[in-house]
Amino acid sequence: MDENLQFFDSHAHLDDEKFNTDREKLIPEIYNSGITKFVSCGYNVESSLKAIELSKKYSYIYCTVGISPNDLSTEYEREVEKVERILKNELNKDSKIVAIGEIGLDYHYDIDRNWQKNAFIKQIEIANKFNLPIVIHTREAVMDTIEILKQHPVNKKGIFHCCPFNRELIKEALNIGFYISIAGPITFKNSKNAEEIANLIPLDKMLIETDSPYLAPEPVRGTRNDPRNVKYTAQKIAEFRNMNIAEIAKATYNNAKTIFSIE
Repeated sequence: MDENLQFFDSHAHLDDEKFNTDREKLIPEIYNSGITKFVSCGYNVESSLKAIELSKKYSYIYCTVGISPNDLSTEYEREVEKVERILKNELNKDSKIVAIGEIGLDYHYDIDRNWQKNAFIKQIEIANKFNLPIVIHTREAVMDTIEILKQHPVNKKGIFHCCPFNRELIKEALNIGFYISIAGPITFKNSKNAEEIANLIPLDKMLIETDSPYLAPEPVRGTRNDPRNVKYTAQKIAEFRNMNIAEIAKATYNNAKTIFSIE
């Protein structure tokens, strides 16, 4: 793999507690390995504030703020209000908050679906108020996710992060102008439809991510994931599309800069 290539990990969680022991040592190593930009994505108020802190400290880290469907509680309305207050306080010309996220629907766990839908819609409204794209988490909730996006259009569109390998979801997402971000599971030997999905997404709508510390790709599956491993995802996509990894790296880097409005 060409050591001069630059990669953009569009979705990582360096704000996660799993990085508490070595975060400051690891971040420069990530940059020096060729991952010259990445987004640390919030999933609750605490992680969102941590992501903002990291973005202020490192020139190559950007951030998102939001409440994920898996982090909702009976206090979710108050938590969503906190997200809006964070934006009012932090969003200025020097801010590196690039999206609202991760937000969406997840029916895998037993979290009240009305809470999820309400929080999703409210955060879409916040994104539109502040003219930001959104980063979507969806699992086992494809139809409801698309329906909400059609009923509550997002002005700046956004990204389906770690997108499930569901043909209909991807077609619908592309139809409404969203980007598709591919993560480590595309490298898994048991991933269904992986090659088809890698070829289904137009190159100008594709992003790559790690979702670290989760979902480490082959050949490091089972370890704590970090943004350095986004190269394995890029390599697998290149193989599936019969392209050079440099083409995947360049396209996904430019696409991330576009959707996140990064100069």
